[in-house]
Amino acid sequence: MNAPRTIAEYLRQLREALRGADPALIQDALYDAEEHLRAELAENPQRSEAEMLAHVVGSYGAPDEVADIYRDQEIKIQRALRPPPPPKRRSALGRFFGVAADARTYGALFYMLLSLATGIFYFTWAVTGISLSASLSILIIGLPFIVLFFGSVRVLSLMEGRIVETMLGMRMPRRPVYPAPPMGLMKRIGRMFTDLHTWTTICYMWLMLPLGIVYFTLAVTLLSVSVAFIASPLALAIDRSRFGGLFTDGQPLINWGMGFHEVGWVDVTLLCMVGIVLLFATLHLARSLGIMHGHIAKVMLVPRDGD
Repeated sequence: MNAPRTIAEYLRQLREALRGADPALIQDALYDAEEHLRAELAENPQRSEAEMLAHVVGSYGAPDEVADIYRDQEIKIQRALRPPPPPKRRSALGRFFGVAADARTYGALFYMLLSLATGIFYFTWAVTGISLSASLSILIIGLPFIVLFFGSVRVLSLMEGRIVETMLGMRMPRRPVYPAPPMGLMKRIGRMFTDLHTWTTICYMWLMLPLGIVYFTLAVTLLSVSVAFIASPLALAIDRSRFGGLFTDGQPLINWGMGFHEVGWVDVTLLCMVGIVLLFATLHLARSLGIMHGHIAKVMLVPRDGD
């Protein structure tokens, strides 16, 4: 591999050396390398890019060396951050109830509850920003506003990525996309408009509202029903006359498909068992939705090669 003579060439070689790695890792490595190289260039204005790179490569490393370092560090970091895996269970019952021992299950469940608030915020921010950008574009103030809005979208993308990685365990960028070199306002706006990553992030912010509603509704409804069923024996023990169901003359009735009859201990025991099964099924659903949403966030929030 030829020695790079410009920062752009160094970054291209680094990207090539990291080909096949996680896109989030590539973004982090490119950001760190570009930040370091531009800082070196700013501190030594008397040197050309080629001279600076020849000096820096000896200390910072050639692109292929830096790529190997990042791959090794990623393995160590993931091992340190990854929660201990739940013990493997061979039986179907063990796998069904073993979901409670998986830490990612609770992160996904909490993300489902949080997603309604974040979805409303993201959707409102995106719709308001696009609307104001379009309406103000005919005025002088519209151009700086568009730049600020697109910049805020990238900040929110990074913030959402940290939430997704923390709660869902999906590797997301820990560094933003490095800002483009200084250029005119019109070129900067044109670059933002043609950046696919900007539009996929905005689409993700729009998508989060319906997804947030679905996630929140599923989590709250299934958890509420599960807890209510599990607590039914306690409710019957406290006050049978106030147990939920269809009431006739103050007595609770239940129907298992064979006609209504007064609720007894056999009925609430069955309800409790159904509630326990439903609760663990909810945990499985939460974990599956967490995995699915992690992949959605990965595709829409992380730039790919060529973006």
